[in-house]
Amino acid sequence: MKKLGFGLMRLPLSDAGNPQSIDLPQVCRMTDCFLEKGFTYFDTAYPYHQGTSEVAARKALVERHPRASFTLADKMPTWLITDSGDYQKYFDEQLARCGVDYFDYYLLHALDKKNYADTLKHGGFAFMQRLKAEGKVKRAGFSFHDKAEVLEQILAEHPEMEFVQLQINYVDWESKSVEARRCYETATKHHKPVIVMEPVKGGLLAALPPEAERLFKAARRDASTASWALRYAASLDNVAVVLSGMSNFDQLADNVSHMQDFAPLDGAERKVVEAAAELLNAGSAIPCTACQYCVDGCPQNIPIPKYFTLYNDRKRFRLAPNHANSYRNLAQSHGKAGDCIECGQCEAACPQHLKITELLKEVSAVFDAPAQKK
Repeated sequence: MKKLGFGLMRLPLSDAGNPQSIDLPQVCRMTDCFLEKGFTYFDTAYPYHQGTSEVAARKALVERHPRASFTLADKMPTWLITDSGDYQKYFDEQLARCGVDYFDYYLLHALDKKNYADTLKHGGFAFMQRLKAEGKVKRAGFSFHDKAEVLEQILAEHPEMEFVQLQINYVDWESKSVEARRCYETATKHHKPVIVMEPVKGGLLAALPPEAERLFKAARRDASTASWALRYAASLDNVAVVLSGMSNFDQLADNVSHMQDFAPLDGAERKVVEAAAELLNAGSAIPCTACQYCVDGCPQNIPIPKYFTLYNDRKRFRLAPNHANSYRNLAQSHGKAGDCIECGQCEAACPQHLKITELLKEVSAVFDAPAQKK
């Protein structure tokens, strides 16, 4: 299996303000190209695109291509489980949404210390083994967002899990909050193949500040900055697949061109990536990956990831102050950062464990006061 996977979480939209308005004709074109180039791995999940990603997978992939021609991964929304009977309910719904009889890869979604405890309480691991025994799931694993010591506990207590999905990119490799390197090493120690998510860090590593971009262009003028990020993750020995949430056909074409005949980073290229990581981490801001988990249920309708992106653009990627215009445009139809009532639901949903309520205060200090003056 080729190492590039198609993550169906940031699909092209016909209406930029509506995550459910998936541009299906473009997704079909992207799917066809992906398969034509020999790639087979597609990844979706229950909450992606507010519940419509799985349906898009059915329409663009399952209904248009032979089942044996692709590999489909889906995930159990662990945070929604309140009773052991919920597992079957959600799984049956996912099969129907995707239009399949089985999943090639199936994951317990977003395990951390709390979700792991809840999954144990409700019998989630036993349910996964039953799915395998019934042939409904070919390979069972989990995606993970926590510290390496928690991953060590899960893998030690549940060696039946066959793979782990981890957030790995060159900026987070030595991160004390993500612990990408330590988590990767833990999975490797337990002989569990790794599926990589967020290799381009929610798109941040595809649009770098000029000084970082110059490092890459000096080394390989023909290579996109996103391709460096993908190849970095794919070069790790224990990585089976690197997922990319591709948002248009051009992104897919670029990724495919660099990953079709994949060559691991050589020593000189690795030094370039390390220099870029050092430069970017020196100006780091909010490590949000724009997964959108924090948005659903926000009582103030605050587009948290979009505000964090604008803040990062200002602070980390050093864009011009007129970025405040984008903030004002968003605030016309959404809550402002300063409208946060600190209910905490966003922090409970955040796989990065960000202190969102405090970070929104920082965003508000940058954008709300200038907006009010205008």
